[in-house]
Parts: sequence; C-alpha cells; structure tokens
Amino acid sequence: MASQGVNVLRYSALVAGLVYGVYHQSSINTNAKRAEAEREYARQERLIQQAKAEWKKKTAPKDTQNNGVITDPEDSRFDLEAYLKMKAGEN
Repeated sequence: MASQGVNVLRYSALVAGLVYGVYHQSSINTNAKRAEAEREYARQERLIQQAKAEWKKKTAPKDTQNNGVITDPEDSRFDLEAYLKMKAGEN
C-alpha cells in the first residue's frame, strides 16, 4: 500500500492539474471571444464605409457641363447615343 504522503502528493497533483486545465481553457475561450468580437467590429466598419461610399455616389451632383448626359456606363439610365453625340460635339 501507498503511504499517506504519496496519496497526498497524488491528489495534490491531480487538483493542481484540474485547476490549471480550467484556467487554461478559460484563457483560450476569452481570447477566442475577443478575436471574434474584433472580427465582427471590423466587418461592421467595412459595411459602414461601403454604405458611406455608396451614399456619396448616389447623392453626388451630376455633371452639369455634360448637358444632363449620364457618362457613367454602370448607370441604368446611361444612353450611349447621347454620350457619343456629346463627345462628337466637344471635338
């Protein structure tokens, strides 16, 4: 049979290991939650910046020097014929 000193040492090591395991797992979880929060914050910042850029693009005044001709080919109201006539008139 093992002596009482050895049993005390065994159980002390077991308890110390359990306490360390709980502490270590807690620190891992905390770091993971912090990283997730930072990623979510960065994603929201990107969305806000995109929304601001789209708002500026949407509300920007159109060029008045083009006689109301839309020169952005991505715009749904873009008229190629009017654009070409405007460019031909500049020359």
